[in-house]
Amino acid sequence: MTKKNLIVLDIDDTLTKSEDKHTDSLLFAMKHFGITEVNTDWKTYKNATDSYIFSVNYEKTHQKKFDFGFIPEFEKVMTEHFLSYPDTPEIEGAQKMVDFFINETNYGVCFATGSILQPAFLKLQQANINLIPQVLEASNTIFTREDIVKSAIEKAKNYYHTSNFENIISFGDGLWDVTTAKNLDIHFVGVNDKNISDFKKMNIKHHISNWTQFNLNDTEKKLGIK
Repeated sequence: MTKKNLIVLDIDDTLTKSEDKHTDSLLFAMKHFGITEVNTDWKTYKNATDSYIFSVNYEKTHQKKFDFGFIPEFEKVMTEHFLSYPDTPEIEGAQKMVDFFINETNYGVCFATGSILQPAFLKLQQANINLIPQVLEASNTIFTREDIVKSAIEKAKNYYHTSNFENIISFGDGLWDVTTAKNLDIHFVGVNDKNISDFKKMNIKHHISNWTQFNLNDTEKKLGIK
């Protein structure tokens, strides 16, 4: 099915209530690699992605170069720890809204997350979010948020059989999501209230506390699409 426009979706605390157990699983996997002292102020990192945070702390701890070959074992340990938690709930209204985009609008969807891949799949599956694996990009082989989003968009072009989307709207809960959207010159909508002060500082045009507040026509008007 061809789509004229595209929705780019972050996952943790945008679609699923998963940030805390994600963080715990990330730290658990780093401990498996002998990393016990970790700066958890993610805003201080150049790239807020699991692979980059792992790489920085690996090199700091072991004083040797990080290798992406570590990722499969890291992913396995992180995923197993993530599974020790109860199932992940959705952010209110997320499941219904993703279905709405896919089935009732001219917007396709793709998923762009700083998470490692398998925990990202689990969050969406546990929350019963309509997952299209072909359009999900994670940080297994990519450090930067910008490259993750660009890769997700390219996957969406292939999936929806188009060379270009007329409008792209990114949805996210964090400062890095706003920054990435601005760097890529795409529209942005803030989700969740936990970083609302950052959203205000960045002068975003639209924000929702959860997906029950979302209205497509209202959003398009606020973003200047209509």
